[in-house]
Amino acid sequence: MPYIELKDVSFAYPGGFLAVDGVSFSIEKGENVAIVGQNGAGKTTTVKLLNALHYPTAGDVVIGGESTKGRTTAQVSRTVGYVFQNPDDQIFHSTVYSEVEFGPRMMKLPEKQIKEQVDYALKITGMKRFREENPYNLPLSVRKFVTIAAIIAMDCDVMIFDEPTAGQDFNGNKRLSRIISELSGRGKTLITISHDMVFVADNFSRVIVMSNKKVIWDGKPEEVFWNMPVLEEAMLKQPYVSRICNALGLSGSVTRMDDAVEIIAKACGKNTSEDLEA
Repeated sequence: MPYIELKDVSFAYPGGFLAVDGVSFSIEKGENVAIVGQNGAGKTTTVKLLNALHYPTAGDVVIGGESTKGRTTAQVSRTVGYVFQNPDDQIFHSTVYSEVEFGPRMMKLPEKQIKEQVDYALKITGMKRFREENPYNLPLSVRKFVTIAAIIAMDCDVMIFDEPTAGQDFNGNKRLSRIISELSGRGKTLITISHDMVFVADNFSRVIVMSNKKVIWDGKPEEVFWNMPVLEEAMLKQPYVSRICNALGLSGSVTRMDDAVEIIAKACGKNTSEDLEA
């Protein structure tokens, strides 16, 4: 049985606006999934349904074999942690350390475990040196890592990151990649919303495409980013590496730089990327 299931889920806000329309997909425990699509596609509303920030108005959301219906947000958040797109919607403590320890402390974990989980979260996010800082004294890009650390410290089985690359520079994106790799290696189920197709192609093994409040495609990055009708419907662009290979007429559904080097090397009559570099 999949760890996460959305069964023909729809959600309408109290005023009647339909934000998600008949969405169905499942995610296995330990999967690393990106959800992409333009603004208004229904991505954020969909992931908020996963940790009971919203409840479906039709259909069902099942986490670990149990429906979210009848469960509180606090109960579900012990399993599914959600990092908001805007960190200012999440931060409310006066120091980074107190912000990061809040979740584990509310879970009433033993003091030793709280310290271990907080120290680990601060370390892998690079926030250890800011532990005594007021989060609001830090740049927005850094505050995002504070909120990521706060969710990591809770040690949830499922972690959702909503637009983590927004406002990040190259080094910030590299740090995010390392965090995703580390958490994936620990068996965490990761779900990330992103408008950065290069980041998605480099870090995720599965991509769910949403458009007009529905899922229109679900597959591997090389399947998604070379499916031109789907990209057009979702108003997305290929990663730049894919665009270059496409413009050169090179086949192979390339989405990553390493693969592009190999294909271009072969097209140039070289056998390997090492030959090309030589």
